[in-house]
Amino acid sequence: MRFLIVMFVVLSFAACKSSGKKAASNDPSIERRTSGNVRIFVDESFSSIIADQISVFKSDYNNANFEVTSGNESSIIPAFINDSIRLVVLSRMLTHKEDTTFRRRGVAPKTSRFAIDGISLITSVDNVDSNITVSEVIDILKGKSSGARSLVFDNAGSSTLRYFMTLAEIKTLPSTGVYTLKNNNDVIKYVIDHKNYIGVVGVNWLLANNAGMSEYLSKVKMMGVQNLKGKPGADKYYQPIQTNLINGVYPFLRNVYIINCEAKDGLGTGFANWVMSQRGQLIVLKSGLGPHKMMPREFNLKNPN
Repeated sequence: MRFLIVMFVVLSFAACKSSGKKAASNDPSIERRTSGNVRIFVDESFSSIIADQISVFKSDYNNANFEVTSGNESSIIPAFINDSIRLVVLSRMLTHKEDTTFRRRGVAPKTSRFAIDGISLITSVDNVDSNITVSEVIDILKGKSSGARSLVFDNAGSSTLRYFMTLAEIKTLPSTGVYTLKNNNDVIKYVIDHKNYIGVVGVNWLLANNAGMSEYLSKVKMMGVQNLKGKPGADKYYQPIQTNLINGVYPFLRNVYIINCEAKDGLGTGFANWVMSQRGQLIVLKSGLGPHKMMPREFNLKNPN
């Protein structure tokens, strides 16, 4: 009888301990890879793909809560370095100086490329000429173009403009030929009414289900771009469709990175790893962008006999 009493006490204690662990795992306030709260800075060019990733992640882990702050690259990077937010989505890696800043705080940044985006050049559907070369784009950026074409970007602090200034190896914009507005919607509307202007918009944003813009999007088209001699895509004009992003023949490609500077193993780490998983990569593929890696397709073959 004494033995049975002891066993009952031991089993009751184990059951309570197990129940306590289960309750703790379901507590949304406890920070884990699949639960808790995380704040993320996102380059506005990629807000759509991140929204899709978060939506599916939360369908699996309903105790995961995300607070997303979108903005242009020049505003979110200083905020990321100086704020308490430790997760950011960008089209570039941290610079050596930025990386060193975190390491001095005892945090080793983890950078993962999870998608390949293209930068689309768009023009009015009424324009007969819908092709351009990289060389012509660079000439416009350097103020050397003799043609009537001009480029218009979303805003002066965007990653898109920074990409093209790096491409053309310029520090300042020319006085004519290159202009900036406030956002991507403004760019779409502007090129519709100004036939000699070429809009510069990220493919991810262009393919997103942008409420209220369908009427305008039907009035623009993506241009074909031919790369510089000796580089991939130099043989003909390519549009930024998914196949051309994956094959690397569209000239204006950029990587999309998720940078994790969490000092602990929390929800930020879990989400950063998840976007690199098979499910996360399939979401990238479905969005029309190029995934970091193509996942093998499995077929269940049944014997018809």
